[in-house]
Amino acid sequence: MEALLLFALLIIFISLSVPIGVTIGLATAICLATTTDIPLVLVAQKSVTGLDSFPLLAIPYFILAGALMLEGGISRRLVNLADSLLGFVTGGLSMVTVLACMFFAAISGSGPATVSAIGSFMIPAMRDRGYDSGFAAALTACAGSIGVIIPPSIPFVIYGVVAQVSIGDMFIAGIIPGIILGIALMTVCYIISRKKGYLGSAQKPSLKAIGRAFKEAVWALIIPVIVLGGIYGGIFTPTEAAVVTVVYAFFVGKFVYKELTLKKIYNCLLDSSLVNGVTQFMIGLSMAFASYLALAQIPSTVASWLSGISSTPWVTLLIINIFLLILGCFVDNIPAVIILTPILLPIMRQLGVDPIHFGVFLTVNLAVGFVTPPYGINLFVATAISGESIERISKNLLYFIAAMILCVLLLTNIPGLSLWLVGMLNH
Repeated sequence: MEALLLFALLIIFISLSVPIGVTIGLATAICLATTTDIPLVLVAQKSVTGLDSFPLLAIPYFILAGALMLEGGISRRLVNLADSLLGFVTGGLSMVTVLACMFFAAISGSGPATVSAIGSFMIPAMRDRGYDSGFAAALTACAGSIGVIIPPSIPFVIYGVVAQVSIGDMFIAGIIPGIILGIALMTVCYIISRKKGYLGSAQKPSLKAIGRAFKEAVWALIIPVIVLGGIYGGIFTPTEAAVVTVVYAFFVGKFVYKELTLKKIYNCLLDSSLVNGVTQFMIGLSMAFASYLALAQIPSTVASWLSGISSTPWVTLLIINIFLLILGCFVDNIPAVIILTPILLPIMRQLGVDPIHFGVFLTVNLAVGFVTPPYGINLFVATAISGESIERISKNLLYFIAAMILCVLLLTNIPGLSLWLVGMLNH
């Protein structure tokens, strides 16, 4: 009864376009008032105490670091490096977009931030080179999803806190899946570009040109080495790594590239504060939501229901994947991770699925939701940058989404793709 009421309220509020944070809080409060004798003050208490977490401090710092990198000229240099490596092949500029998103993902941790940073350069560039504008926007929206998979990743930080697993291990586990997703999108780019005649640049770049682009971008490429090397070297925690990234991004943008002005720094602080305010609001209320789930024993109820459908592990995993793909169309990645982890993780443990492996395919599943209407936040960002309608962009999404879903299935059923590198570094 409690589970049905809770999920019915969530569906109703989401369909009415109530903001997701408010939806979670209202559903929790109504269920608490109607099914228990616990005072509603629990919602406020859990929302505040849930945010009292040192690892969660990494989120505002990674958000600020991404903003500083965008304004400090780092993203443009990453695009130039990607262009020097792939710009000459068929569909080269579209592949450059994917590769640039992978580079930026390694320093931002956010899908929408990656779309904004790379799309502002690449969508107009592809349009000028003769690419269909809807195709360019759709590709950038999909490639931006890699931002939450290749470390550092904000959803990985949140999953690590909720599931009580190593955030450093989550970061390492996301490297190979992120690369696989990037290769899959590049493959689709090549196939479509051959069909539509999207050619690369006239000639291959010289080693000197590649070396020059690499020299310009090397300051940006050092960032993931600092973050992952520092965490696994025991020099600092993921939260401290986020602070180091902010300091480094400020130093490079201000004193190396000399593009960060006082006005740009102010805008970075303002934008980051606004994004972090929304994010923390959702996280706090999601923590209260998770507390109610535990009180009502909803995770065990859902686990029993799923176990009753099939006793075959791969069938259960397929059902969960379908459920996650559908949910990702309506709910943002961050609250979805907080809501679903306490529900699905016990089921994963029963099936013998490693929590790190589950965290990866959970996040990749929900990352597909960045580009699937009606929520599709990456679509909204790509629409704003390109000026194209959601409808026209959506027409170009089909093959990219198919490739992403294929990656989801591979990552779900081949745990080694997520766990091999973690095992190598832990031994």
